Amino acid sequence: MSATSIRLFVDLPLRPEEWITAGDAQAHYLVGVMRLDTGDTLRLFNGREGEWRARIGNRSGKRVSLLVLEQTRVQEPQPDCWLCFSLLKRQKTDLVVEKATELGASVIQPVITARTQSDHVNLDRLRAIAIEAAEQCERLAVPEIRAPVKLPVLLASWPAERALYLADERRTEKYLRPASGPAALLVGPEGGFTEAEIAAIGAKPTAIRVSLGRRILRAETAAIAGLALLLASDPPEEEPIV
Repeated sequence: MSATSIRLFVDLPLRPEEWITAGDAQAHYLVGVMRLDTGDTLRLFNGREGEWRARIGNRSGKRVSLLVLEQTRVQEPQPDCWLCFSLLKRQKTDLVVEKATELGASVIQPVITARTQSDHVNLDRLRAIAIEAAEQCERLAVPEIRAPVKLPVLLASWPAERALYLADERRTEKYLRPASGPAALLVGPEGGFTEAEIAAIGAKPTAIRVSLGRRILRAETAAIAGLALLLASDPPEEEPIV
């Protein structure tokens, strides 16, 4: 990996010719892991102001200063798509957060249902997973990771303008297609939603039951595959399909 291919998320304003200080973990990564030195360059983004090239400047102990140089990419609009999924065990939840970030989700909302396997998460760890995924997959934004909520609470505050696509494990509905406006995918736990939960979801005016295909999918697979379908788009005309 070349120095310029390294990307870091920084929750700080990015302005040309301004100095910022890397966090301790970032400084260790740059110097201790990637072996970068004074004068080496990398790319920074903050989710608001695009991507910028920066140069490593002063190093003092564990502190690393970065000089912001010039913008390399302008901030791009992000898909307005949420992933709401029944909270899974730790490793599977980590996987869903990582892949949802790569696919472009704007909000990741764990949900507690009657058959949920867990009821708490380490939000700091999940945010770190999302940041690392965004750094590696060239995203210019990091999704918002929300604290788990019970399904009735989620439904009670559901925005009237946001389509709610319910992944139907019975596979009898129409296939999920890309969304054209504000949307969310709701995926149940292993064992599925209860009948009472399905009825409560179906009572929302914007709820749409959809199929993810012919196969019975595990919960984490359904979340990833469904989000990929919801965010799918045609390739630009100037890029031929090979």
